[in-house]
Amino acid sequence: MEVFSTKCPTCSAKIPFDPKSQLWVCDYCGGRFTAEQIKSFEENNKDQNEDNENAQKEQIEHNYDVKVKENKDDDSSEINNDEFDLYTCENCGAQIVADKNTAATFCVYCGGYTLIKDRLVGNFKPQYIIPFQTTKEDAVSEYMKYIDSRTFVPNSFKSPNNIEKLTGVYIPFWTYDSDLRVQKSGYGTTVRTWRSGNYEYTETSEFKFDRDVIVSFDDVPVDGSQKFDDDLMDSIEPFDYSKKKEFDSRYLSGFLAEKYDVDKEAAYERAQLRMINSSNQKVDSSIPYAAPRISSVNMSEDKGEVLYWLLPVWMLNTKYNDKMYQFAMNGESGKVVGNFPISFKKVLIMLISLFAILFGLLYIGESFYNYTENSRFPLVSAPTFIYLIFLIILLVLFYYNFVIKPSRYMKGGKKK
Repeated sequence: MEVFSTKCPTCSAKIPFDPKSQLWVCDYCGGRFTAEQIKSFEENNKDQNEDNENAQKEQIEHNYDVKVKENKDDDSSEINNDEFDLYTCENCGAQIVADKNTAATFCVYCGGYTLIKDRLVGNFKPQYIIPFQTTKEDAVSEYMKYIDSRTFVPNSFKSPNNIEKLTGVYIPFWTYDSDLRVQKSGYGTTVRTWRSGNYEYTETSEFKFDRDVIVSFDDVPVDGSQKFDDDLMDSIEPFDYSKKKEFDSRYLSGFLAEKYDVDKEAAYERAQLRMINSSNQKVDSSIPYAAPRISSVNMSEDKGEVLYWLLPVWMLNTKYNDKMYQFAMNGESGKVVGNFPISFKKVLIMLISLFAILFGLLYIGESFYNYTENSRFPLVSAPTFIYLIFLIILLVLFYYNFVIKPSRYMKGGKKK
């Protein structure tokens, strides 16, 4: 198995892609390079790189054979080697295990960037990629805004160790072009009412309608990975396809990527359903009747181009009480979605605190009322008055924390 790393033309250090500048920036020597400069450097050193890669391949295959032999000798091993790949980090020599769907990864020990080349060739090579336009700092900032808007999120979601796991991932997507022809016929009614003298008249008229509409679709996206929730992926759309680049593996430097495990035929079912629903809505909106009776519907499709993409997403998966919760940010537009649990411990502490405060206020109010009971000041008893004020404050706080704040970052909402 071949391992590819993007290297700095100046100092040969590993060099990741920088979303802000859209350049490859070296953290060691400060060099900044375009895709053309990186490509030119690699072409000039092609022979040397091939020799290095062949040597690395032989070492990896040797390590793999040794590992397989060890697993065969160890009856307690339950790992199925057919489901995993093993390769060696060029920087620190660590052996990294990647599942069969991983297209690119970085060393979890030293952070060195590597790419499994044979996962992104042939049928698995994307036609296009949209490079990351946002940085990890942008993603962390939006994550903190998102989570701070939820009062009762468990503290573990805010821990630095958890936030550090926020990772840029290129998700496989299929896009479909298609023209749908929708033919609908039916009947609709209109009702007209008027008065003349002491009488009210109602006229009901029935009309026949026919619609024959062609709806064109370009780049209808469907994610091609079973690892990510379909609703989550749908919610972070749209992507700006005008920022597309022809696929270049160098854009994967510093990010993870997944190869598709849902082929274009299987993914098309979801795309077709989206196109059918959208077409029906467009045709129905042109029918000027409140409750039309549809007598016939015919649909035909002229299928167009199907493209395989890698699209950028910042992703964080957090496990809490044996359940996974996901946060995702569109790596191009910055649109955010996510779901988080409620900490019942925090809720309990809040209720106990509110009860203590309420009890104290009622006690003070009762004392005040007994002191001024002969005056004309209170229209209602002081405890009742304070209780009502406190209840209003509580309702306002509840509304703010659970309605106003979440609505700023509701599922599918854009970053503010």
